[in-house]
Amino acid sequence: MPVTDREVFSFQGIGTTWDITTAHPLPQSLRTRLVQRVERFDADWSRFRSDSLVAEVARTPGRYSFPEEAGPLGGLYRRLYLLTRGAMTPLVGGSLERLGYDAGYSLRVAGPPLPAPAWESVLAWAGTSITASAPVVLDIGAAGKGLLVDLLAEELVAAGIGTFVVDASGDLLVRGPEPVRVALEHPGNPDQAIGIVELEGRALCASAINRRAWGDGLHHVLDGTTGRPAQTAVATWAMAETAMVADALATALFFVPGSTLQESFDFSWLTVFPDGSAAYSADFEGTLFP
Repeated sequence: MPVTDREVFSFQGIGTTWDITTAHPLPQSLRTRLVQRVERFDADWSRFRSDSLVAEVARTPGRYSFPEEAGPLGGLYRRLYLLTRGAMTPLVGGSLERLGYDAGYSLRVAGPPLPAPAWESVLAWAGTSITASAPVVLDIGAAGKGLLVDLLAEELVAAGIGTFVVDASGDLLVRGPEPVRVALEHPGNPDQAIGIVELEGRALCASAINRRAWGDGLHHVLDGTTGRPAQTAVATWAMAETAMVADALATALFFVPGSTLQESFDFSWLTVFPDGSAAYSADFEGTLFP
């Protein structure tokens, strides 16, 4: 997709800006379907909406039927929950709310961090069925935006569009014959880059402590075993076939070395540490600046 021959459809959804780049303008009917797909996802999975399915689980224990995407999402979360020994879990929502990242975005700490409850003690997630034995605040932020990127890509492919870029404020999925050059944002200065990646036919997702950060050292990447913000890295990037997997692994890199995760997942990665040093996989497709 040459830079001079592209159309960008931009809209707001799940609290972020979406840019879908194609070679030709999208029909209005497809634009409407894309926006509606984001709205349905938000209505099911948002912990910031009182009318969402997730909000109902937080109020009333029981068995709930979620949409089709819940199957692969739950399976991925379960694998990473075990690989990270409970550090990465969809049950960190309670501690996020207590630390101020709540439905009202108060950013006011209401109490000390809460370790997430053990998965087995409160949650049974089998395919599209989620059963909570106690009120729990589910938070799928570690993989949810990537999952939604994939769902919109499915809509585009179903409409016969094979070349496109879906950009959810930095979580990217590229399809088509041409690579897309992507800057890797400096974790301490969003106006600078620490390197570039030539992204071709894959997804690239990042996680960083400077995004959704507030208070004294508070940010959105929590360690489920303590309920506290992770301190092991300042930024991570993961590249995989799907944005859901790349998004989830970008978070998992805060808790497990990339080389260990590569024993279970086919992906490439980059981790930047608090002292400014970095580690990356041998097949990392990027170039880091000196």
